[in-house]
Amino acid sequence: MPSQRARLRELGLEIGDLPTGEHNAITDVSGVQVGHSTIIQESPNVLRTGVTAILPLGREKLWSHGAFAGSSVFNGYGEMTGRGWLEEAGQLSSPILLTSYYGIGAVHRGINQLCDDIDIHSGTHPIVAEAWDGWLSDPNAFALGTEHVEHALEGAKGGTVSEGCVGGGTGMVCHDFKAGIGTSSRKVEINGEIYTVGVLVQANYGDRADFRVNGSNVGVKRHFSALLSRFRISNRA
Repeated sequence: MPSQRARLRELGLEIGDLPTGEHNAITDVSGVQVGHSTIIQESPNVLRTGVTAILPLGREKLWSHGAFAGSSVFNGYGEMTGRGWLEEAGQLSSPILLTSYYGIGAVHRGINQLCDDIDIHSGTHPIVAEAWDGWLSDPNAFALGTEHVEHALEGAKGGTVSEGCVGGGTGMVCHDFKAGIGTSSRKVEINGEIYTVGVLVQANYGDRADFRVNGSNVGVKRHFSALLSRFRISNRA
């Protein structure tokens, strides 16, 4: 379920100097919609997984319009389908879907099943990206199917975006903390024109010792305590 915890700005922490959009979310970019499908289950398999859908031009133009797009790999350990088409054509012709590692095939198939127009199919190269949620969810349950992709797409909307343990972020862990989906936006002025830049993150990386908030290494204290503990143990020997 969506986290009810406060966002950083509600706690008095502001990242950077630029102003945010109305919702401080990727949906502040005109036309962008986001939807989630979340699976939380205890039996017969423990599941914490799901799908997050980003519709760059909204549901009305989901299959009929393309958008200029590209990709960049900072530290590429995960899988992402459709990157070849992005590099070749510079065009995004499908929604972007985020899910778990073991769900990437099912989600890719789900998009193809939902787009049943043969003419549109010729230009559709689904973008499905993943991160590992196997610490909290049974990957061998193969829980995701076309119905979850459909639910995420049908629920996509503008405005406020649900964050935390929802959609593809349901089983994510980041810097040794429970993580999930996060989003923000910033307004920039270029040559007198105002542009909105939006981002959505499915966070799943990092050690706590490397955890920084607004430039401050808030995770280093734990790291230092662990080192000190090992030093004391070694002294007793």
